[in-house]
Amino acid sequence: MYRFSYFRTLGISVILVGLTACFNTQSLLTPDAAINGLQEVTSFDVTVDNGRVHALVVGKRAEKNNAVVVRYLSSDDGGQQWTTAIDVSQDTNPIAVRGNDVQLAASGNNLVAIWQTRGEFPSMGAMVSRYSHDGGKTWHAGTNPAVDNNGDQSHIDVIADKQGIFHVVWLADPEENGYQSLRYARSIDNGEHWQTSQKLDDSTCSCCWNTLAVSPSGEINILYRDMKPRDMALMQSSDNGVTWRRTSTVGEFNWQFEGCPHIGGGLAIVEDNTLYSTVWTGVEGKAGLYTLHSNDNGKTWNPAHAVGNLASHSDIAVNKQQIMAIWDEREPDGASIFSAQSHNGGVSWSTPKRLSAMGIMATHPRLVATPSGFLALWTEKHNKQPSQWMLKVLDE
Repeated sequence: MYRFSYFRTLGISVILVGLTACFNTQSLLTPDAAINGLQEVTSFDVTVDNGRVHALVVGKRAEKNNAVVVRYLSSDDGGQQWTTAIDVSQDTNPIAVRGNDVQLAASGNNLVAIWQTRGEFPSMGAMVSRYSHDGGKTWHAGTNPAVDNNGDQSHIDVIADKQGIFHVVWLADPEENGYQSLRYARSIDNGEHWQTSQKLDDSTCSCCWNTLAVSPSGEINILYRDMKPRDMALMQSSDNGVTWRRTSTVGEFNWQFEGCPHIGGGLAIVEDNTLYSTVWTGVEGKAGLYTLHSNDNGKTWNPAHAVGNLASHSDIAVNKQQIMAIWDEREPDGASIFSAQSHNGGVSWSTPKRLSAMGIMATHPRLVATPSGFLALWTEKHNKQPSQWMLKVLDE
């Protein structure tokens, strides 16, 4: 059964729906009331730690001349009720667009938020970071994970491992070869400072998001789009980010392309180091979204399973033995969100289910596993209306 909630963003009054000890003494709100005052949502991120769902949302505040604000909120019941959103930052000018989203990671009461800001050129700029040591109640400015604060630092992802080390990757300014590079840094003091960054690949696609995932054994994985060919690649570290190796190509389509598709991929890992991924390719005759899985920790991948040539932005998650993929798909009058499940390790998939209404522009879905099942989130835009944040609890 799907339980649907709507993150309305226009003129909502705050409605208190209860109190619970698991949220300390914060008021629990319905999802739409939790982000009260945001006229338009332009970006978000979501992560789960110890059963708690953490979310970071960027939107415009109608009562302050459309000032852009970054807000944090959390849920202990799989996304049905949320704490009151807390302002993380109002003093930066974030580049907050879908596909180059704000990023959030959590380890207990320690949280790290990172996003790109506008620099000398409107679509370029350096990263900024914020950290919290009290479960998101208060936030403080951290250092930039990059070597310096100059240039373009985009398509960020951040994650925390089981030891509480925070890991971040991003795309940096073009190298001498003219290509952007994949960079990495880590923090061992809960996001206050970052160790010297590393260059992991000096020739990557310049506008596709990167995806971090930690395996149950503690291995750090990065899924990113390579340059030649423009296929997705997997990089791994078995020593907490000290050294890295390029493990494999995820979907060997041999796509030769000089442009940029603006589409990354999804990655999920289960106990036996089986990896599941969603990737998109534009190669002629095979363009579209695919699911893959690897039974040997990413060294080799099964033949790609086609989702559809109209599907693009995607995510994937695993909850116990259930695997779910989610994606957006172009339609004659817009784009919609769909999901499908696999109960046999990704060998076959169920008939896709529609999660969003027809006739709107619903894009860039995210999917996380919670103790209640799966939580799907995306943004959608009705004709001549601001973008809204949408949520669906999928418990079967």
